[in-house]
Amino acid sequence: MSGPLTRAAYTLGQSARVGLFWGQYLLSARLTTPVKAPKPIEGPFPDQQRILRDLRTLMARDLANIEAGLYRLPHDLVEAPLQAIGRTRRYLTDLRAVERRRHSRAHDEVYREAKQEGGPEDRYPRYYLQNFHFQTDGWLSRRSAELYDHQVEVLFGGGADAMRRQALVPLHHFLKPRHTAETRLLDIASGTGRFLGFVKDNYPRLPITALDLSPAYLEMATEALRAWRGIDFVNAPAEASGLPDESHDLATCLFLFHELPRKVRRQVTAEVFRVLKPGGRFILVDSVQRGDQPDYDGLLDYFPVAFHEPYYADYIRDDLEGLFEEAGFAVLSTEIAYFARVMVMQKG
Repeated sequence: MSGPLTRAAYTLGQSARVGLFWGQYLLSARLTTPVKAPKPIEGPFPDQQRILRDLRTLMARDLANIEAGLYRLPHDLVEAPLQAIGRTRRYLTDLRAVERRRHSRAHDEVYREAKQEGGPEDRYPRYYLQNFHFQTDGWLSRRSAELYDHQVEVLFGGGADAMRRQALVPLHHFLKPRHTAETRLLDIASGTGRFLGFVKDNYPRLPITALDLSPAYLEMATEALRAWRGIDFVNAPAEASGLPDESHDLATCLFLFHELPRKVRRQVTAEVFRVLKPGGRFILVDSVQRGDQPDYDGLLDYFPVAFHEPYYADYIRDDLEGLFEEAGFAVLSTEIAYFARVMVMQKG
């Protein structure tokens, strides 16, 4: 899909999107106070101009992919005004609670509530019971699910969806020579279903298993994807999906690995390997690591301080290539897109 109308629609829509979320990012910075790191941060920080330049590069890459026919122009680049106002209001309201937790280091509310009688303590692994990002309810409420996508877009200045769409490129190349209706995709940690909306918009006949550990997020994904058929929703941890051996041709996983302890990252990788058929592909999109963009290294070290991410400091130093190769995968490619690392692996 290409042409001046497509380019104009993308440019206008994405400019409005970046303006909305980058503006809220700057407003959030004014409404909050930076947290002092417990020890000196080693490594440089990118300035605002560098981040904006990299964001523009991501947008150019996104548009080029659309014009090359790798995926369709998203139909919802710009949110409906009333919906955008409502989400913004809820985001700014919750920001006060996030700021309180950030400065009191209160990241265990979810765990403490789970220990109360009738709580979900026994239903979830301990690593999961955290107020990730210092957000209200962690991953365990409808309120959290309704705020999540907006919060992430603010964090990345309107670039989160464009980073997610980079997974559609290796997806396109894998599916192009195949019968889509006879190929099954496993999406791990589907969250609210935002990425799967892009997938189904491009491949409506593709059978999908959407797996997530949060009932609230999975419920929201079910609602968001109700226009499409052929999606099985599975409430299970990524490291113990319960799915049959060699039952899927393709697996995707977006922004999960940095929220897992090192041991669990390896368990999830082994589970993906088990579930994939021989020759199956595994597409991972997650945060960049130290050294991927050296002048971002200081910011990466500061991120888990400012936004509660208990396993992020280990993730950015983990040898992902070695991890996947040790599990039996061949690493086919690794690319950087803004704050995202896009990796493609194949099961032998």
